[in-house]
Amino acid sequence: CVARCGSALTFIPVTSYLPLLMKAVQAKDPSSYSPTLLLLTSPGNVLFSAYVFNLPVGPIWVMHAFYVVTSALILVWYFRYTRRARRPVPSPGRVGASGVTPQPGT
Repeated sequence: CVARCGSALTFIPVTSYLPLLMKAVQAKDPSSYSPTLLLLTSPGNVLFSAYVFNLPVGPIWVMHAFYVVTSALILVWYFRYTRRARRPVPSPGRVGASGVTPQPGT
């Protein structure tokens, strides 16, 4: 019973996280991510990993591994999409003070 309960308690949070991941992949908009949370989650996962991986193999390993991978993916996506969002969009031509694009030789 304990193994089944542990498996169920692992499955429920993991599946509840999947819609968030799908939305993050589709939207490619990092504005909904908290940079502070992302930066605190990484060392937190490392420290908690030292604890979890000293426990006997079980559902907690699966759940924690999922959270580590998910947190790493969201952190990578955050920096990737933030960098892409900051990149200036090249304009086709320079617009003059009158709002008209100057033609060469004028």
